[in-house]
Amino acid sequence: MSSTELPETRTAAASSASRTRAVRVAEGEELRSVALPGLTLTVRARPGNRTGLPPALYVHGLGGSSQNWSALMPLLADHVDGEAVDLPGFGDSPPPDDGNYSVTGHARAVIRLLDAGGRGPVHLLGNSLGGAVATRVAAVRPDLVRTLTLVSPALPELRAQRTAWPTALLAVPGVASFFAKLTKDWTAEQRVKGVLALCYGDPGLVTDEGLRHAVEEMERRLELPYFWDVMARSSRGIVDAYTLGGQHGLWRQAERVLAPTLLVYGRRDRLVSYRMARKAAAAFRGSRLLTLPEAGHVAMMEYPEAVAQAVRDLIADDGGS
Repeated sequence: MSSTELPETRTAAASSASRTRAVRVAEGEELRSVALPGLTLTVRARPGNRTGLPPALYVHGLGGSSQNWSALMPLLADHVDGEAVDLPGFGDSPPPDDGNYSVTGHARAVIRLLDAGGRGPVHLLGNSLGGAVATRVAAVRPDLVRTLTLVSPALPELRAQRTAWPTALLAVPGVASFFAKLTKDWTAEQRVKGVLALCYGDPGLVTDEGLRHAVEEMERRLELPYFWDVMARSSRGIVDAYTLGGQHGLWRQAERVLAPTLLVYGRRDRLVSYRMARKAAAAFRGSRLLTLPEAGHVAMMEYPEAVAQAVRDLIADDGGS
């Protein structure tokens, strides 16, 4: 989703000619660019409050960015040395050379980032699409994941909610370009308010300043020539992952995850049905479930304190920091 940044932000200097305007960086965060063969990733770091803390990596959802974790990261800085990645084509990361926006492609990017930095095993957190990506990473590379936290993970549903259908429709060839033309006269504020209504249990939680920052970020993204293509291809990647069966299916991979797992679901989620919480709790062995009655799809942005406490408990039970 389009991020709603924290009020206490500053502007980061542009580091790439392809960037249309600078992204916002919360106080205490740092941005860096990681160049890998065929891939460049922007990483938003929130260093721990002391040296020697274990590493954590945060992975955002469809249409989101590393900024989606800016409310949660400082609340965990006493337990982890945190980094949040902009997946290829999202946030401040340019598209990958191979144009692969599948769940497997995004998971491969996360794995390559962790391998290149030598930061594993990490406390891995993912939301929505990022939750599906994190599940795949934990299943295929258990050596890289110490604990796993999934906030409304995009795992296959047989009967998706009607409010989630527009996202799925973006996967249909031509729909994204049609929607772009259909909404060309929409203001960035109209778009942001639509996203907030879909992703938040209570959009009223967003402050005026937070809304303004989100609008600024939406304006920046709409200037990117690849914005709609990335959305369409990533949506197609989710749909493809939903239909993939056998050992590579996401539910089968969930059963293979060895890391202690925390599942976070909001009862007001309009994109991932709350009814999937029970199935997920059964699939991830020994998992724990946090249910937030008033939360929507992005609980880490809506109720960061509650999510942070559950993550701290998970980390403590795993042996602490």
